[in-house]
Amino acid sequence: ICSDANFLGAKYHVLSRNKPLAKGAFQGFGRRIQVTVAEPLAELSQKSQKVVGGWLLVCSGMAVGSIILGGVTRLTKSGLSMVHWHPFAEFPPSGHKQWEQEFLKYQEYPEYKEYNQAMTLSEFKRIWYIEYLHRMWGRTIGAVFYTGAAWLWWRGWLSRRAKGHVAVLGVGLAFQGALGWFMVRSGLHDQPHVSQYRLAAHLGTALLWYSLSLWSAMSHLAYQAQVPFQTFSPRMYRGVHGVLGLVFVTAMSGALVAGLQAGLVYNSFPKMADRWVPSDILALEPKLRNFTENPTTVQFDHRILGESVVLMVTGLWLWGRKQPLPPRARKALHCLLAAAWLQATLGVSTLLTYVPVSLASSHQAGAVTLLSVALWLAHELKLLRRIPK
Repeated sequence: ICSDANFLGAKYHVLSRNKPLAKGAFQGFGRRIQVTVAEPLAELSQKSQKVVGGWLLVCSGMAVGSIILGGVTRLTKSGLSMVHWHPFAEFPPSGHKQWEQEFLKYQEYPEYKEYNQAMTLSEFKRIWYIEYLHRMWGRTIGAVFYTGAAWLWWRGWLSRRAKGHVAVLGVGLAFQGALGWFMVRSGLHDQPHVSQYRLAAHLGTALLWYSLSLWSAMSHLAYQAQVPFQTFSPRMYRGVHGVLGLVFVTAMSGALVAGLQAGLVYNSFPKMADRWVPSDILALEPKLRNFTENPTTVQFDHRILGESVVLMVTGLWLWGRKQPLPPRARKALHCLLAAAWLQATLGVSTLLTYVPVSLASSHQAGAVTLLSVALWLAHELKLLRRIPK
């Protein structure tokens, strides 16, 4: 069979050897599917595709750095040290007098008054520079992204579909910066900590931006070597997307844990103290508030979601390893299992050791790693042309 198809803006030439399967082959694995991988037509040169893909991969990698820096900023309680936001001109104080003035500004806000009255100027500089690094890294991402987008657009190296993705990413990046300041402002008024809702929104937007940029990068960079005639279950594809959704929800639950410091309320595992279900899990009224405002409930939910991810990934691996997947898809499946168990181990270790910065940062990085591997596996399966028998 020869046909043309579009995939993320590039035209493809689909080749398939349509041979009959033996009756009863691969029974129990769902509807049988013939798969090949698409080969690109020369709408855009291979060089331009690699350049676009490389640029998007750099941007997505920088986004990972920003997510990890954001976690360190929160864990070191540095996020409220800079009490003003200047989108385009923000420089460190240049001398002792300016540092004292900056410190005096910080002293006007609740975090200093309630927690940090014994803080010295050198200690303030430390948390200020951590927040400053996070902000500057975000601006660097913006410079790399918008400059690269303008140049590639001008050169005509972006397909119509890619232009749509780049436009969405551009709007999303600007929105993410504004959302970050909106989050910080929530901790500069009555409460000396940021809203867990705004923290979750800020992290969620970052993960969505990263996911789209990584997916687009893989779509430009994936080599088009034809896959031998095979079958795989369409349920496999749906299962991977189920894992993706569950990983994202679990990450959002983790943001609530971080915002409420819920990792410090029950530092035992597998039980919470001496109970499987703690007695104060529904202590707030109305009951729905407990799911986003009660640290006990939020930690309990995060445990359940994390355990569900491990079980779902393990089940997907046990099932998927019996199917004749292409080598790269099989490797991604194995990596997904390893990432899920590593992330669970990091989560439990972080809990049992009372949330040290190093382990908690590793746990957040583990969440991004798990999401990345799930995206990789989903993309490998997406490349396969599924032709129902």
